[in-house]
Amino acid sequence: MPRTARVAPNEYVYHILTRGNNRQAVFKDNQDYKKYIEILQRYKEKYKFNLYHYVLMMNHVHLVLETTEKGGKLSEIMKGINLSYAQYFKNRYRHIGHFWQDRYKSIIISKDDYLLACGSYVELNPVRAKIVEDPREYNWSSYNTYAYGRKDYITDRHLIYEELSKDESARRRKYREFIMGMLRERDSMRGEMNRRVVYGSDDFIDKLTVQYKIGAVIKTIGRPRKDNN
Repeated sequence: MPRTARVAPNEYVYHILTRGNNRQAVFKDNQDYKKYIEILQRYKEKYKFNLYHYVLMMNHVHLVLETTEKGGKLSEIMKGINLSYAQYFKNRYRHIGHFWQDRYKSIIISKDDYLLACGSYVELNPVRAKIVEDPREYNWSSYNTYAYGRKDYITDRHLIYEELSKDESARRRKYREFIMGMLRERDSMRGEMNRRVVYGSDDFIDKLTVQYKIGAVIKTIGRPRKDNN
């Protein structure tokens, strides 16, 4: 069956999923995780995209990134990252054959509460996989940057997070509460992420439906309460 054309206009936020071929491990030790992050940083500088959330799992990667007007196209960004890391892995482990499974999957995300919900889905992957009980315990994600202020040179904190509170400490607390609250939604969120090509409000979906002939129906997602602190 021929592949369908991918809709990937610039200046949108995308949730990206890339799996190892046949779900094989793409990270075997800490050096591999660090190398992938190094590659992410290099291509961020080259293609000027914003990386809002990420998690590196043993056999797959989730990225939530935004392409920019002056940066590269999504296809260029992902081709560069995936080829660069695959080459590193093959050289280190003398791996032969396909490394990544087919094309990466991409979902267009509206830059509002849905971005926060998508970020929670990404950062809760280690909990969902029963690797850790608290996302704070997992080193290879953006969670601790938002929830605890960890210094992270690849994560760009987005405006939806900044709007949770004017006070940094309160903002981090509200983010932690939101993420843990989303644990109850993890199964339904997984279903949404598995079958959608667009994730956002009805207005956002209507706009893309008209412009790019994409259709979807998304239920309203909650978010943490904002305050004036």
